[in-house]
This record gives sequence, C-alpha cells and structure tokens, in this order.
Amino acid sequence: MKKQDETKADQQQERSSKSAKDAPNGDENGSGISGFKVSRRGLIGGALAGTAMGVVGLSSLPEISFADKGSDSEVPPGKLDGYYGFWSGGQSGEIRVLGVPSMRELKRIPVYNFDCTTGHGLTDRSKEMMSGLKCGDTHHVHLSYDNGTYDGKYIYVNDKLNGRLARVRIDYLETDSIVNLPHCQGTHGIFPMRIRRPGKPYLVFCNSEFRNPLPNEGQDLHDPKKYGALHTAVDGETMDVLWQVRVSGNMDLCATDYKGLFSMATCYNSEEAVTLAEMTKADRDWAVFFNVEKIEEAIRNKAFSYIGKSKVPVLDGRKGTPGAGKYTLYVPVPKSPHGINVDPTGRYAICSGKLSPTCTVIDLEKVKQAFAGEIKPEDCIVAEPEVGLGPLHTVFDGKGNAYTSIFIDSVITKWNIAESIKQYAGDKKAKPIVEKIDVHYQVGHTNASMSETKEADGKWLVALCKFSKDRFLPVGPRRSDNDQLIDISGDKMKLVHDGSVHPEPHDAVIVRRDIIQSKTKKVYDPNDPMFDSYRKMAKKDGVDLGKENKVVRKGKNVTVYMTSAAPNFGLTEFKVKKGDMVKVVITNLDQVEDLSHAFTLGGGYDINFGIHAGETNSVTFKVDRRGVYWYYCSWFCHALHLEMRGRMIVEG
Repeated sequence: MKKQDETKADQQQERSSKSAKDAPNGDENGSGISGFKVSRRGLIGGALAGTAMGVVGLSSLPEISFADKGSDSEVPPGKLDGYYGFWSGGQSGEIRVLGVPSMRELKRIPVYNFDCTTGHGLTDRSKEMMSGLKCGDTHHVHLSYDNGTYDGKYIYVNDKLNGRLARVRIDYLETDSIVNLPHCQGTHGIFPMRIRRPGKPYLVFCNSEFRNPLPNEGQDLHDPKKYGALHTAVDGETMDVLWQVRVSGNMDLCATDYKGLFSMATCYNSEEAVTLAEMTKADRDWAVFFNVEKIEEAIRNKAFSYIGKSKVPVLDGRKGTPGAGKYTLYVPVPKSPHGINVDPTGRYAICSGKLSPTCTVIDLEKVKQAFAGEIKPEDCIVAEPEVGLGPLHTVFDGKGNAYTSIFIDSVITKWNIAESIKQYAGDKKAKPIVEKIDVHYQVGHTNASMSETKEADGKWLVALCKFSKDRFLPVGPRRSDNDQLIDISGDKMKLVHDGSVHPEPHDAVIVRRDIIQSKTKKVYDPNDPMFDSYRKMAKKDGVDLGKENKVVRKGKNVTVYMTSAAPNFGLTEFKVKKGDMVKVVITNLDQVEDLSHAFTLGGGYDINFGIHAGETNSVTFKVDRRGVYWYYCSWFCHALHLEMRGRMIVEG
C-alpha cells in the first residue's frame, strides 16, 4: 500500500508540474495573477504524498496582486449593486444576501437556526416550522425557475444536518416553509426544475447523502449492504413530498436539465461501504440520471412501495435491479465525483472528479439514447479534460467556457467545452485549457453571474475559499473564510475583491438585480395569507386584528392582542396570573419603510422578537413567578425609543 501511495504521489506531482508549466497566463510558474514568484501549485506538490483531498499545510505566500479597480467593480456610496448574491450559511443554518460586486452583506435570513435579532426559532410561526429542532447546516441554495431562468418567487436550501428542505419567499426574503424528508440523512445536493410544466407539479429534487437502514427502526444495523439512500421529489409550491427513488451508493450534488426530462446526481461509494478505505477501492463511481417522466408514470400506475410508516411512494432504482433501468441510468465517472452542473445550452452535464484531475462531460442527448437502450451508459461521455488536482464545481460564462474550482491546486481553471470534446475525439490540436488563476487556500464552491440559467452573462465569478490564513488580521484559532470575486468579462480573469466572511458558506448564486428587486416588498401586506391564522384566531376571540388592543382569557390560556406604532405599544400594561400560558400577538401598524419594532421581555423570560412594518407576529410562554416585568422595543425606532415600553404584571 505504501508503494502504491508513493506512486500516486509521484503522479500527482508530475501532473501538478505539468499544470504549472502549461498554464497559459501569468508568470513562468503558472501563476494566474501577476506578481507571484512561486505558484501555489508548486508549493503544495510535495505535501500531497498519501492524500488525495486532505488539508495540507501551506506556506505563507506573497501578497496577491489585485487588478486595478475600475468603474465596473466599484460601487460608490449610495449606488446600488448590479447583482444580488445568495450565499448559504453552512453551520450557521442561515442564508446570506450580498450585493455583487461590492460584496456588501445586506441581510441574513434565518432558516434552520435561532436568531435573536428577529426571534426566528422563538416566535410561534417559526417554531412550528422548525419542529423542535435548533440547528441546521445549509449547503446549497437555489432559486425557482421558469423557462430556463429565475422567476423571482422562491429560494430553496437544504439542511444536511437533519434531512430537511426549506423555502424562502423572495418578496419578503423570509423563510416560509420547512419540510422533513422521510428516511433521509445528510440531505445534501438539491436543485429545482428549470421549467414550469403546465398542469404538473413544480419539482425540487433532494439527495440524501448518507446510507442508512430503510426504515431506520432498529433492523439491519450491522449490514451496510442493506442500507440505502433516496432521491426525493418535493412539490416546490405546496412543499409536499411527492415521491422517492432508492439508489445504489451515496449521492452528493444534484442538478436538473432545461427540458424537465432529467434530474441527476453525482454518486460515490459504489462499494456501499462505511469507512474511507473501503469507499475508495473501486476505480470508478457514477453520475446517476433520473427519468422524471417514467418515474411519474410509475407513481400514477401505483408501481411503488412504501418504507415503514411513511406514505411517500418509493421506487427501487438501484443498479442491476430488474426494471430499474426505466428510472435510473448509471454513467461511470472517475472515483468520488462531487459537483454536477449543466451548461447554459442545456446540452452538457459536467461532473468533477475530486480524486481525479479531470472533469467528465456528459451529453444529455446521449443520456436519452442510453435510457432508450440505443447506446451504453459510458457512451454518454464526450470529454474528460484535465483541469487540475481536486476539481470540485463547474460554472459557465455563456460563451462556451467552463470554470472549475480546483481544491488542492487552489485555482480556478477556465476551459472550453467544445475544445475538450474535440480533444476527446482525437484532435491533437485542440486546447481545452484557456487560463488558470490562483485563488486563496482550498477553494470549495464557485459560481458565476446567472451561471445556472440560460442567461449566463460572464460578468462575475466568486471563489469561496475555506482558509483565510495570511490574508487578514489574526483573530485567534477560529477564523473567517475568504471570498474572492473575479471579473471574468474580459480575455483574462481579474481578481477584484478579497474579503472575510463568517464561516462557512458552501455555495452561492449570483442573480441580476432586476429579477429580485422587482419582486421584493418594502412593507408587509396585512392581507397576506401568512397572517391568515392570526386573523382566524382573532375573529374567534372577537378581536379586530391590528385595530384593537385586548386581553382575552380562556381558563389558564391568555392571549394578549397588541399593536405597535412608534414610539408606543398599544398596551402599556397587561395583567396575568402565575401559571398562565400567555400568547402575545403584536401587529406593527407603521407603514414606513425600514421601521421595525420588537417585543423584548426580560426578567428571565428571555423573549426578543422583531415585528417589521405591517407584520403580525407572536410568541407563547408560561409565566411562572409573580412580579413586574418590563417589555420594551429593542429596535431603535424613534427619538423616544427608550420610552417605548410596558409592564407585564404577574399576580398570584
């Protein structure tokens, strides 16, 4: 094994040297940015022995030379960015909204996490969505589509930690639904359909990465061969789970085509093992394609089964299972693939090798032929360009070029799809690699402006780098990540921004401003369906919601209806009794853009939640001790902000 590792390391070093030598831009060492005396690829070559994707100890590097900032990349004070960026928040469980190219953080959207600023996770509506869970791990954030481009309705994001899918409304940029996916652990890759199909559900697909017993109720604990992972379809409008397909191996990233025919996933661990050594024995894994039409037909014909107590239909799409070839197609790709991305023409799906220095280009027209039995799955592959050590994710500029993040080399490689196909077909004059640019340490995801739509415009590319050492002032062992923005509009890639970000965004999408700005509302609409439950409750209690301030008692249950308008609460005091269960319902009557209030109750009650212009929100808690407890507004809303307060008087 040692000799094999040494051979692998020698091969990796040889490829690394070749990559640096052949780099078509930068200095003689292959640097993508002028000013480097030694390339990062050269520095890390000797550290790769015995590891394919491990964290390596990197030496300090000379300062990166930035491109001169011009009017295109600068956003002066008071001016608006041309693009919205939506970043996943990783372990924070949130989504972040940035302006691009300024890279200014505009908002944080709590999704699976408690947020003291807004009260998400504390308020009644958000607690109901979160189903008692307190943490999440958001990796992949994607917007809803129509006709191959974003429609400005929804944002979807996974929770890898607890196997969930959440939806954010773009008009309010607020989480409005979270659904639990049956029998799924490690829900990782997700992707919505890129078209709306008349008369059919709008589907969002989710991959469960971890294999577990199905159902996971105590049987088959020690027999991993009986574990399984599921590809799940959720109705993106109703957020109902519609169906699932069982697959072989572990699924990673997800994508969809532009015609509504296929969803797809990278799939590793074809060995179906449980340890790293066992998972890397085979030479190849798969890209798995799902035939949506055939799956839906089988569901209509009731050709499915159930797992455990779940009422979600499940089809068996495992490799080699009789009849599974109607639903799933396993295309062999280099070992342990990670990203899978479809180019803006809709013709090609690109898989990144991770443990191979190559990307795999799969022709989706050939995938149709393979499903029909006309060709073999491996015949769907039309190119395998060598892009660098540790390719992860690929994005596009709409000009026929692809950009792949290279984890070990710490570069972004720009390559041409047509040239790579020519090279694979035997054209020795073809040159797929266009350019490489060094980015900071251990780049993970990358994305480009409108890259995941048919309107990819080739303006901006972001590199999400995991390490920030040597880049910023030291802040102790726990450090920020480093996002780098690259101008890809010209012949050469130019680095224009280098900035710290709170750990750990995994993925991002960059969307034209007009698509989002035209949809967002400046105040809440009191008649919005999201407030229906409050209106029904108030009507039942004989209260005119938002117009009356009233305390309604029903035994030990007390509902306090209250309004807020700067700088006053509608009730400056209310009385309850020890042992009461109290629900405080507040409506913000202010219709002034950007004017928010909060209900903040201390004294050990630990309540703080925001009520924004036009919004109704609530919290429920038990009063367990007598006394006077002040509530106040914690959002600075008026010159008399400090006087905006009231008393909760708890009697015996």
